Amino acid sequence: MKHVVLFAIGIFLISCKNKQETSFPTVGPITESIYASGVLKTSDQYQAFVTVNGIINDLLVQEGDSVNVGTPLLTITNETQRFGAENAALAVNFNDYSANQGKLDDAKLLIETAKNKLHVDSSLYFRQKNLWDQQIGTKIDFELKELAYKTSKANYLSSIQKYRDLNRVLKFSSSQAKKNLQISSNLAQDFTLKSKTNGIVYSLLKSKGEIVNPQTPIAVIGNYKDFVLELQVDENDILRVQKGQKVLITLDSYKKQVFEAEVAKISEIMNERSKTFLVEAKFIKAPPKLFPNINLEANIMISKKDNALLIPRNYLKNDSIVILASGEERIVKIGLKDFQKAEILSGIQAKDEIVKPK
Repeated sequence: MKHVVLFAIGIFLISCKNKQETSFPTVGPITESIYASGVLKTSDQYQAFVTVNGIINDLLVQEGDSVNVGTPLLTITNETQRFGAENAALAVNFNDYSANQGKLDDAKLLIETAKNKLHVDSSLYFRQKNLWDQQIGTKIDFELKELAYKTSKANYLSSIQKYRDLNRVLKFSSSQAKKNLQISSNLAQDFTLKSKTNGIVYSLLKSKGEIVNPQTPIAVIGNYKDFVLELQVDENDILRVQKGQKVLITLDSYKKQVFEAEVAKISEIMNERSKTFLVEAKFIKAPPKLFPNINLEANIMISKKDNALLIPRNYLKNDSIVILASGEERIVKIGLKDFQKAEILSGIQAKDEIVKPK
């Protein structure tokens, strides 16, 4: 009798083990979406970099301070630059055109002296020439007067040219010195880092006294009023993403809450390393408080149907076949899909009982 009972129990367990789960298609709504991970950033968020080498002399803001475009963030000191600026200022004073007016006055005086001598030597020459034309005097006297006249004339023309050259050199030196001072002044502005946007200082990455260079990020600044959702979308899905599509957002900071956003911008180039495209979305209604660099998960809504014939996705075999309760395998045409359900366009009806594949 004992053996009969055990045999009956065994038959019952085997029958239960062999019994498969079944289901009937249902009619209901389904939404197909594309999953994307991402990060929250402010619309104007950026890392601030200096353009020169130096040491931080003074921090003019603190984390959390509001800033506007052009607000000084910090100053940098560099002895070489300071000496260069002082040298440029000295050069301007030394080469200033008005400061060298005395040299021009001396050159003018030389012109006047040469002109007077030319006038005297010219009179003597032409007087001696008239006498020589009348065969009065000696030839050597005539030639000496002629030589003196030509020399005076050459000296006079030379003094004029020297004045012009000196005037041109002084003007050039004065302009060049002023330009160098202007360049040095512009470089001095580079030693004051200024904000490029209206917003707040989210983070200061360096302290007073630290050495910085153009490759060193100094601060993170952004607009606290406007946030952007940066989503990474796989290259296989990017063609189905369009501007204006609805996006459902979940944030680690807001557990069990879902926020709505909308696709605002789609990158035209793929990140070769991650094989993803950058898609930007903006909140339709943002949470009450947000912080930059928060991680997020998103589902981009591709399409939706309110009355679709649905079956569980795990009842599909090879994503295109269902097994009827009779054991028949039937090919079905699939429409929309989400993580749990799939739409059936053709192949079975709502009355058909289907079996979950093993």
